[in-house]
Amino acid sequence: MKEYLPLLIVGAILGVFSTVMIIVYATVKDKKSAIGFDRKMKDGDLLKRLLVYARPYWKSFLLVGFIMLVTIAYDITAPLLVSDIEGLVKGSFEIPQLTWRVALYAGILVVSLVSTYCQSIILQKTGQKIISALREDAFKHVESLSHAQLAQIPVGTLVTRVTNDTNAISMMFTNLLVNLVKNCFVIVGVFVAMMFVNYMLTLMVLCFVPFVVLFTVIFRKFSRMAFRKVKDGYTDVNTFLSENLTGMKVIQIFNREDRKMAEFTEKSRRLAKAKQQQIFVFAIFRPAVYMLYICSVLCLFFLGSKGYLDNVTFMGESITSEVIVAFYMYISRFFNPIQTLAEQFHRLQSAFASAEKIFTIMDVQPDVVDSPDAIELQNVRGEIEFKHVWFAYNEGEWVLKDVSFHIDAKQTVAFVGATGSGKTTILSLLCRNYDIQKGEILLDGINIRNVKISSLRKHFGQMLQDVFLFAGTIRSNIVLRDDFTDEQVMQACRYVNADKFIQKLNYGLDEEVREKGNNFSAGQRQLLSFARTIIHRPEVMILDEATANIDTETEVLIQDSLSRMMNVGTMIIVAHRLSTIQHADNIIVLSHGEIVEQGNHDQLLKHKGRYYDLYMLQFRPNTAQGG
Repeated sequence: MKEYLPLLIVGAILGVFSTVMIIVYATVKDKKSAIGFDRKMKDGDLLKRLLVYARPYWKSFLLVGFIMLVTIAYDITAPLLVSDIEGLVKGSFEIPQLTWRVALYAGILVVSLVSTYCQSIILQKTGQKIISALREDAFKHVESLSHAQLAQIPVGTLVTRVTNDTNAISMMFTNLLVNLVKNCFVIVGVFVAMMFVNYMLTLMVLCFVPFVVLFTVIFRKFSRMAFRKVKDGYTDVNTFLSENLTGMKVIQIFNREDRKMAEFTEKSRRLAKAKQQQIFVFAIFRPAVYMLYICSVLCLFFLGSKGYLDNVTFMGESITSEVIVAFYMYISRFFNPIQTLAEQFHRLQSAFASAEKIFTIMDVQPDVVDSPDAIELQNVRGEIEFKHVWFAYNEGEWVLKDVSFHIDAKQTVAFVGATGSGKTTILSLLCRNYDIQKGEILLDGINIRNVKISSLRKHFGQMLQDVFLFAGTIRSNIVLRDDFTDEQVMQACRYVNADKFIQKLNYGLDEEVREKGNNFSAGQRQLLSFARTIIHRPEVMILDEATANIDTETEVLIQDSLSRMMNVGTMIIVAHRLSTIQHADNIIVLSHGEIVEQGNHDQLLKHKGRYYDLYMLQFRPNTAQGG
């Protein structure tokens, strides 16, 4: 019994370590709901959806499979060649016998290295194509969502889905799936080769496999918990950055830099802590599996040396130096894939978690869609009619109540009323940013629900209070990637008085526009939005508080632009400044989602109703000061 004491010590160490791991595993609860990371989709369903993107590249994966067989062959045959060389060196041999064996080993090694390189290149290229297609589909789907749906999803979350989460899936196609298959074949191949060399030593090695399985199960639980926290941490940081970088001016105005810095530091600290926990889990698992590997090697050396030195067999099987060399290499090739399998399974679960997040967004069905028989609108006169329209953003909270009005083609109509009366809502409904609950909205006598959304919006030009300019140039922001000549662009700019400030710029139409156009004034951005609208020649133009944030001098230019634009097509205006709508053909006054009066400026003043009250509120102070 004493001569086998080292084996008993190894067994005792493994038993104690395993007992501690089991106790920790049993006492720690996996609180999925507490961290908001419940998986609702099955791995099989996610894999099927992901393979749809991989199917067009099946030939590339088939080629990778063939190359993979070459590297597997090296892992299985290399120990046999080395053990053969060991047996040759131990006895009497001639140099040519050694030379061709070494050359064969070197040749197999070179072929394996080249195969691994080719496999990596093919997988990287193919994986990037797959992820590009997935990322494009995700972005295209986000574009199809309605304004209401987009308002419910933080921008930072969408950014994380299209960037970080797709990158996690990229690892699955470029590394994980192929290596998972490869490692499974290597384990099976190495096991068969070990049985062929010495089946009793193989059974000795298999005694360590239950411990590997036990450690892997425990590792999966803790790695899953740590990874969820890391993913949630990244999402929180991205969402926080997206919101607060956009609102940095407000933060600075109200001197909240320190407060926001403290919040960001706390979120960063939680992310760092989650990353440390993830690193700690791997720092336990890898040494644990490596300990099993070392223990198996020590047992091999102990049993092999004892059998070789004492000239005895181990359970009926003779042990030679060739067997020891072969098993030493095979044990490494046996445990490395097992350890890698556990880590790759963890990363595969990570990819599935990211895929679920992406598909959760892609499974959101747009609530504003084309009807099956939707038509294309070719020519539009611009006649608009609301028939008993009811609309609510939230069920039961009516924003518009039985609203009906008619706008003739090329007529200019203005909507006025207090904040929340439904003015901007009417403009959004015209372009089908939202769908109404009751009634009809007609364009040239056609229900807009029966018109393709893209065709409908093509005939509308919207000029909003908060003009959004994309990073690029003045030209790219006006043409929006359509084909227009410089003369056409400048003609549109001259028409809306934007040419005056453009000509003063160093690069004219090629002047750089920074993010959101923050290197231009509000009035300049508004004039550029007018030019952008005019050049696309819409039949219906919509102005939503287009003069609310501009100075008096710029307002004069915009008023002149508006007077010209009124001759282009139907114009619908929402404005708090009543001076901008006095020349409108019809003014509709709204209050609490209902039309209370309508008529031209003079008629409404004579009526002395709601419009008269609003007019007097704006102009009476000026009159008093003048007196």
